[in-house]
Amino acid sequence: MRLQTAALACLALLCGAVQAQTDTGFEAQRLWLNAGFYSAHFDTDKGLRNANPGLGLEYRLNDAWSATAGRFTNSDSAASSYVGAYYQPWTVAGVKLGAVAGAFNGYPKAFNGGWFPALLPVATWEQGQWGLNVALVPPLKDRLYGAVSFQLKFRFTD
Repeated sequence: MRLQTAALACLALLCGAVQAQTDTGFEAQRLWLNAGFYSAHFDTDKGLRNANPGLGLEYRLNDAWSATAGRFTNSDSAASSYVGAYYQPWTVAGVKLGAVAGAFNGYPKAFNGGWFPALLPVATWEQGQWGLNVALVPPLKDRLYGAVSFQLKFRFTD
């Protein structure tokens, strides 16, 4: 129940960011939906879950900033929630580059499953209604396992 409350709080934060944008003109084409992640783990012998299904939202505030929140089944097969912000000030060959900063929970070996901060390098490709976020997740001792994480996303239109 505690994780469900945290996930709802994450989504409320994202909705707050979207609501703040409404005052200056909400645009539905800035809203993306994703179905979780696919994680290509560096430690392939640990029996980790690569497919991490879930549900998340991302809202592009402007060319450099996006707000994001969601819930997914993590690599340890536990429920996780996240909330964060992308900052991607550079574009190279149509790919946005930068970082995503935020917080995650639900990893049993990391902070007893509680919330912890994260800062990850990320690249984003967006074309039409489809996009892909690719993040590098560094390992954290024996608490979190490193991976390259792929997040397919679908954009809503007006």
